Amino acid sequence: MAETLQVEIVIPERKLVSETTSAILIPGKDGYFTVLPGHAPLITELAVGEIAYRSAGELRRLAVAWGFAEVLPDRVVIIAETAEHAADIDIENARREKSVAEEKLRAAGSDKEAYDHASAQLLYAENLIEVHEGSGSIANLVP
Repeated sequence: MAETLQVEIVIPERKLVSETTSAILIPGKDGYFTVLPGHAPLITELAVGEIAYRSAGELRRLAVAWGFAEVLPDRVVIIAETAEHAADIDIENARREKSVAEEKLRAAGSDKEAYDHASAQLLYAENLIEVHEGSGSIANLVP
């Protein structure tokens, strides 16, 4: 059995990651899960959250939102609507987006569609802030 996994993370604009790792933590629709080499095949929906893995001895962290992950015994392919490396997050923009989303939530009233959209926007903005700042990071769970 292989001791590493090939990890590819793709967003609509480009391939964001193509590296090897011994473990990766992924935010699945039903919660976080860790993939190790030899994992059973799986396809799952992604939630808003943080992807964390080690490559070349260095911890890599990304904010991710929505999409799918395909897990094979020797490879993980993540196709996400959006993903950003922690170091690349524009924190001021994320804070502005959070404020805008909070205002939209207050203004939504009984409009369920507007409320749901604003809630998703707020969740993503808060995730960007958390991943950038390392607050609440799940990265310490990566073996």
